[in-house]
Amino acid sequence: MSSSSQILFETPARSLSDFRCRSRQRVRWSEVDLQKVVFNAHYLSYVDIAMSEYWRQLAVPYEEGMQRLGGELFLRATQLEFHASARLDDVIDIGLRVAKLGHTSVQYEAAIYCADKLLATATMVYVFADAAQQPQPLPQAYRSMVQRFEAGDDMVTLKTGSWNVLGQEAMRLRMQVFVREQGIPAEIEADAFDVSALHAVALNGLDMCVATGRMLPSAQNEHRADVMRIGRMAVAKPLRGGRLGRQVLDALVDAADRQGKRQVELHAQRTAESFYLRAGFSVVGEPYEEAGIAHISMQKTLR
Repeated sequence: MSSSSQILFETPARSLSDFRCRSRQRVRWSEVDLQKVVFNAHYLSYVDIAMSEYWRQLAVPYEEGMQRLGGELFLRATQLEFHASARLDDVIDIGLRVAKLGHTSVQYEAAIYCADKLLATATMVYVFADAAQQPQPLPQAYRSMVQRFEAGDDMVTLKTGSWNVLGQEAMRLRMQVFVREQGIPAEIEADAFDVSALHAVALNGLDMCVATGRMLPSAQNEHRADVMRIGRMAVAKPLRGGRLGRQVLDALVDAADRQGKRQVELHAQRTAESFYLRAGFSVVGEPYEEAGIAHISMQKTLR
């Protein structure tokens, strides 16, 4: 850290509540030693788990995010201090935060607890560097993301609009999810309806689209102008299971409601059926196959 380091936290964390990023794990049999306590090296593995969660909470898929930032974070130093031991089947909580931002480096602080009892603390210094591991200044986009996160701000910006404005980022994610991940032919995924549809995207601090969806008049209810169809719902794989998909869905449903529409419908992949049920949609008809994937029709009445 240089003398110009920006200190985000003046005092050490005193409890788990001092960390915005928290993750929970259960101690497994393979992690305890002959003394029946967690082997010391596994505490660093727990911190690594929390590091993955930190990037999830930044709403940044790590690999793609590093590509946008133009470098990588390389570990330079780690300090680990033990206070008590974790044992088999203990449920432990790991807190992680960025404490300092230097010119080329960033310092993370972590603490591991079991039932509010402090087990271990750790400090890690990472250096931002190019592919040759030559240190580079921390990108301003990374600094801004971390500062916003540690200040408690939302990490995504939700936007709705036309294909001309939002299409490039939305299509990047859709190709990633539907074509490369699910194997849907590209000529089926991209269609002429994109130009006239209303699109919703969730953008992270690197202006990456990490969730998207679209809405257009229902093709099955052409005689009913008050029915809209939602589709092309996608969330970046590393970020699934959070709130991003629901935020995009709610934005589209709210847009239909503001337009005075009576109902919204969608063709849900069966793996996402429970997600839409939780959002107030109900099943219509029997399951069927679309583009080689099991689907179910669902709808939600607005008025």
